[in-house]
Amino acid sequence: MTTTRRPDDPDALRERVRDGYSEIARRGGDDAGRAADAARRIGYREEELEAVPDGANLGVGCGNPTAIDRLEPGETVVDLGSGAGMDAFLAARQVGPEGHVIGVDMTDAMLEKARENARKAGLDDIVEFRKGNIESLPIEDESVDAIISNCVINLSPEKHRVYAEAYRVLKPGGRIMVSDIVLDRELPARVLESIDAYIGCVGGASLRADYLETIAKAGFREVRIDREASFLGAISFDDPAVKQAMESLDVSLDEARGFADAVTSLHIFARK
Repeated sequence: MTTTRRPDDPDALRERVRDGYSEIARRGGDDAGRAADAARRIGYREEELEAVPDGANLGVGCGNPTAIDRLEPGETVVDLGSGAGMDAFLAARQVGPEGHVIGVDMTDAMLEKARENARKAGLDDIVEFRKGNIESLPIEDESVDAIISNCVINLSPEKHRVYAEAYRVLKPGGRIMVSDIVLDRELPARVLESIDAYIGCVGGASLRADYLETIAKAGFREVRIDREASFLGAISFDDPAVKQAMESLDVSLDEARGFADAVTSLHIFARK
């Protein structure tokens, strides 16, 4: 079986990612139980799942960035790649009515879903969602106290630009709390070159050392790993979507299980 090769051009790659996540947004909420189970496996507490509106959890994260470091009342927070809004809404609970949360996403279908969820949750006055690329944030310089992101930066073909932008918009002393995917060894070329694996947060992942170096080169200090876990170890190989992905990549169950020690989810903290 052949797989569709991911494009080399960054803009074309972003367009394919946008298409993939538009489809996820359109079918989101079809299996709320599966999404809730996935969220529990990656670190969300039951009270957090109950606190967000139906449809905000699409089951596509790799950690809980709002659990890495406490957000303070009154702070301004940006969520990179905010999707249907789950982490933005959890951040809003911490910053309170005096705070402000800005979700940034490039996908119209996700923005529509997130704004609808904000209305349902009565959080329109605290949370807003802006269209934009995370490599070029629609945010003013030094205007943000904290940045969160959940399994999104690995999807960027220009991760150095993402972290440079994060550094630009943060106030001095501001911090980032990111859940993301890294590789502890290279994966087979057919996986790394596949657009399906890229959209699935594996094909675009950097090697661990390279990823952490990118953060440091952007100017961040106090870079630390708060928590790590096997990314593939947190998924169910019985999940129909996982089985379909394995089939599209021509990857056997034994091979997929062998990747488990190479694909890691990190909770990362760093300060400007």
